[in-house]
Amino acid sequence: MFYTLYNSPLGIITLASDQQGLRELHFEEDRHFAGVQDTWVKDAEQAILVQTCRQLDEYFAGKRQMFDIPISHQGTAFQQQVWQYLQNIPMGSTVSYADIASALGRPAAMRAVGTAVGRNRMSIVVPCHRVLGSNKRLAGYVAGLPRKKFLLDLEHAAYKE
Repeated sequence: MFYTLYNSPLGIITLASDQQGLRELHFEEDRHFAGVQDTWVKDAEQAILVQTCRQLDEYFAGKRQMFDIPISHQGTAFQQQVWQYLQNIPMGSTVSYADIASALGRPAAMRAVGTAVGRNRMSIVVPCHRVLGSNKRLAGYVAGLPRKKFLLDLEHAAYKE
């Protein structure tokens, strides 16, 4: 694994990739991030990390709506389905956990969807911040609700506090 640090408007983000694609994107206080591993190699010139940094620059400048970097997500088949669904939520749009569960043909699986959304290791690129609670209310975000609110405001998405 290769990694680099990216200085975003929301604080430092750790990016990690393998040769196939981006594996992780974590904010400093992400509660599921165990930190940089001893086996990771710091390499700001690794192609996928350079591409990710460039696309993040464009995103935060309001010039990018979708990310097209290769992704190497590791998870269960259900998590993969949820994360794929997240990647298809257009910028400025939001969905609920129930919407995702229904779309995946498992309407009773809202909690499982919530767990999968929370375990997404590529915040922003796989836009879990676009998932809201019922009635478009802000709900959990691994990097904190102020960051989620910032990202939704950046994208001009509607939500309730």
